[in-house]
Amino acid sequence: MRQILLNQPGEFSTSEQPRPVVGEGEALVRIHRIGVCGTDLHAFAGRQPFFTYPRVLGHELGVEVVEVAPNNLGVAVGDHCAVEPYLNNPSSHASRLGRPNCCEELKVLGVHVDGGMRGFLNVPIRLLHKSEKLSFEQLALVETLGIGEHAVERSAIPAGETALVIGAGPIGLAIAQFVQAAGATPVVADLSAPRRGFVADLGIEAIESPGDQLFDFVFDATGSKASMEKSFDYCAHGANLVFVGLVQDTISFHDPSFHRKELTLKSSRNSAHAFPKIIRMIEEGRIDTNPWVNHRLTLRNTPTEFAGLRAIPDLVKAVIEVDEGDL
Repeated sequence: MRQILLNQPGEFSTSEQPRPVVGEGEALVRIHRIGVCGTDLHAFAGRQPFFTYPRVLGHELGVEVVEVAPNNLGVAVGDHCAVEPYLNNPSSHASRLGRPNCCEELKVLGVHVDGGMRGFLNVPIRLLHKSEKLSFEQLALVETLGIGEHAVERSAIPAGETALVIGAGPIGLAIAQFVQAAGATPVVADLSAPRRGFVADLGIEAIESPGDQLFDFVFDATGSKASMEKSFDYCAHGANLVFVGLVQDTISFHDPSFHRKELTLKSSRNSAHAFPKIIRMIEEGRIDTNPWVNHRLTLRNTPTEFAGLRAIPDLVKAVIEVDEGDL
């Protein structure tokens, strides 16, 4: 099978590797679609925390089960699945609290261990979530949507509220959709005119900057130090601020203002227990994934085309297609 390895920042290599042998508790899956996210782009640029090289990227996966270990139930050959890429230790402190997404020993496919930029991959059966209705491309979007779902859950935003979402990338869009699903109203801020246009076409208010507007709920999905520090200024007294984007730096804020407003600051990492819910919401039409993917590339062309993704001005979501020639 073909495998794409990120040797170091800015350098991919392609190799032929043997097809994995399925192990106890695992299923062998054939990769069909791989979503490209900010984590992958930052890893390529050498700006991703929690990351080591060399690494096979790919954690947003739409897959087909081709082999299942004996005496393991839950999935069958031919099932189409989304992969929950979070390898946690069920006995860890965070996992026992019901928060496996921030497990002390967490390993994420494509970040801490090799991921899905290849033809086949062994995956623990418990991390496969099947659907009889969704396309492989939709299944590859479930992980991104999970980030947004978890951030909104962390905020505990009630129906009828208005939330500021800073950043109109895939994570920001996911947050906006789940804010709507909670019965609240998102306002999305982004400096990019093409991205604001995309958001407006979805029927969501899009602005360049909040200016003097204050909000009770603010989400920052930029991964930008400057934006994250500025986001405090958009918080009303008693507001909730959720940092969703991740930056490899120290964030600082003006403590007297923070205390005066009695703000609640939370981080949001990965997602927890959300994949079945998200798959169901897409199947029911409550989450619309149709507008998301506006660029596609093949696995074999990824080493030469990946660097150019950041230069696409209206890029919302890129997806890598794995065809028969990559197996």
